[in-house]
Amino acid sequence: MLLHIDSSADATADSVTRRLTETFVRAWRTAHGTGDHRHRDLSAEPVAPITPAYTTLGRRVEREGFVPPAKVPALIESAPEQREWETTLPYIAELLAADTLLLGVPMYNFSVPATLKAWIDRVTFPGALTDPDTGESLLRHTRVVVVMARGGGYGPGSPREHFDFQTPYLEAYFGNLGVPPENLHLVAAELTRVDVLPQPAGLEDLAAASLARARATLTALAAA
Repeated sequence: MLLHIDSSADATADSVTRRLTETFVRAWRTAHGTGDHRHRDLSAEPVAPITPAYTTLGRRVEREGFVPPAKVPALIESAPEQREWETTLPYIAELLAADTLLLGVPMYNFSVPATLKAWIDRVTFPGALTDPDTGESLLRHTRVVVVMARGGGYGPGSPREHFDFQTPYLEAYFGNLGVPPENLHLVAAELTRVDVLPQPAGLEDLAAASLARARATLTALAAA
């Protein structure tokens, strides 16, 4: 199953990440036929931020030794905790069912959109992504393709390289979840705002080349 998540606040016409994730999806459908494709738009249907009831239940689960999701209901002690778990479980189940996770992630203020962070906080419930019998990550065989777009240039050697908190955050997050490096693909299109921002003026050719590389890389990944 392909789980396709967009987090851009822009409509498709204005969103580079939405257009690039669609590039991946079209190539994926060509390669895999009418395979199961689930699309979640975090801007149109935001994930609710976690609440004190979520963290209270999470700590109780941690004290029990990270029980699997099926055993969490037995530890719920209040109506707010029940609501938080009922909100959380579908997102976890959806992620665990995916063979490939496709994320559209524009750079907002040097990092990821709040809509995506809310989803991350929600699905990372204590123990939910770990095999309770072996301690291994349940995402160790999941392929993660992250489509990033940056209005400026943040690549290696660029003056703003140290402003990129998007790439290291996503690498650390998925690495910590047990997604092996060979299954994590971060694909960036840079200089996407050359048409409206004065600072990167004159870099139109570099922007076009970056976008073309991103499209080609995603097409190849989708076909694999």
